[in-house]
Amino acid sequence: MSPRTGHIGLNVTDLDRSLAFYRDVLGFPVLAEGKDDERRYAFLGDGPRPLITLWQQAGEAYDTGRAGLHHLALEVDTVEQIRRYETALRAYGVTFAYEGVVAHREGSASGGIFFHDPDGTRLEISAPSGAEDAPVPDTTAPTCGFF
Repeated sequence: MSPRTGHIGLNVTDLDRSLAFYRDVLGFPVLAEGKDDERRYAFLGDGPRPLITLWQQAGEAYDTGRAGLHHLALEVDTVEQIRRYETALRAYGVTFAYEGVVAHREGSASGGIFFHDPDGTRLEISAPSGAEDAPVPDTTAPTCGFF
């Protein structure tokens, strides 16, 4: 038996900016907000349990050259839902790693979009099927691996 993920905690540089992104663009409801000795935090989720926690304590943006979080993968049911998120993310001005929906690897039915949050944290929104005809950015490694 292995443990399951409880929630993902992210250090952020600006809680207001990150809340606008995760709440307003990705649609995560805010479950709680607080302040602890001038440090702010927020718990976001879909139901009674937090899925993502934001901690305003980072002094600089995400660094892909350091050990730690590789990317945060979110899943939806359909490619059509992914495209709705893509539209909202583009309107927000998000930087994408690839153009549009891409397959996870050659011959894969699963795929999604890959992008960065306001602090540069890498994110993915994918669906388990529907990406059979989508391009594959790299045929030598999984798409979510090096972006």
